[in-house]
Amino acid sequence: MTELNKDMFVIKGKNIEKMETISRPSLSFWQDAWRRLRKNRAAFVGLCILGVYVLLAIFAPILSKYSFSAMSVADQHAAPSLQHWFGCDSVGRDQWVRTWMGARVSLSIGLFSATINMCVGAVIGGLCGFYGGKLDMIVMRIVDILYGIPSLIITMLVMLVLGKGVAPLIIAMCIVGWIGTCRFVRGEVYRLKEQDFVLAAKVLGVSDFAIIMKHIIPNIVGMLVTNLCMNIPHAIFQEAFLSYIGLGIAPPNCSWGILAKEGIAYLRVHPHEVAIPAAIICTTMLALNLLGDGLRDAVDPKLRGTE
Repeated sequence: MTELNKDMFVIKGKNIEKMETISRPSLSFWQDAWRRLRKNRAAFVGLCILGVYVLLAIFAPILSKYSFSAMSVADQHAAPSLQHWFGCDSVGRDQWVRTWMGARVSLSIGLFSATINMCVGAVIGGLCGFYGGKLDMIVMRIVDILYGIPSLIITMLVMLVLGKGVAPLIIAMCIVGWIGTCRFVRGEVYRLKEQDFVLAAKVLGVSDFAIIMKHIIPNIVGMLVTNLCMNIPHAIFQEAFLSYIGLGIAPPNCSWGILAKEGIAYLRVHPHEVAIPAAIICTTMLALNLLGDGLRDAVDPKLRGTE
């Protein structure tokens, strides 16, 4: 009898141990998304790279003894050294400071323009998808017309009218930048409004505003954040291209596109002047795309609870 009780106790102990291993504290949507994002090594590396770049953009120009616009004839085309970590440009300006001052401009333009496009596209697309009817038909026909015109051409034409600068550049990039988000959100809202929980809320007499705030927005916010991370690289690249062709930031201000434009003239004799900003742009694009892919997987409700 004692031996039987001992076996039962051991079995019971194993069951308890197994239950403790399986059970884990309840997590909210964003806590679970952060847990899965940390497990995604590629996405976490991308997040770390972006964090380092943001910190350097904030503090590197402040802590450096050089100014981004100060010129020195003795340091023209200086190679990278302990004194000038990224070397100097054609007029002797320190490239380390100019690179991270340019990061402030490029990252700010990318973030602000992508955020504005996300908000505008989400509002217009959400209203069209939720209410439909004539509003949806009229807005979607306008979107179809704008979608058929290359966005870069419209941006360049707007820049020619507004002139150079950070604010005109953001406005030009937001003229048609919201179209993709609008189409994406419209499709998602149209799908969600036919779900049972939304139909049940309508039957119970819940107002449209409450349905949108409590049922629609929480189900698309994760995808909007992912879409934002995917749009920031496009905005940064567009700014770099416009600055490269002379339609972006006006000197003496600098951005990554300005640095690449100035350095390409000396590619054969001083390749570091274009290689460094190009490498920074490429790694930023890579980091944002890795982070966007990781966020897409992390906020996918189908994957929640499967790990």
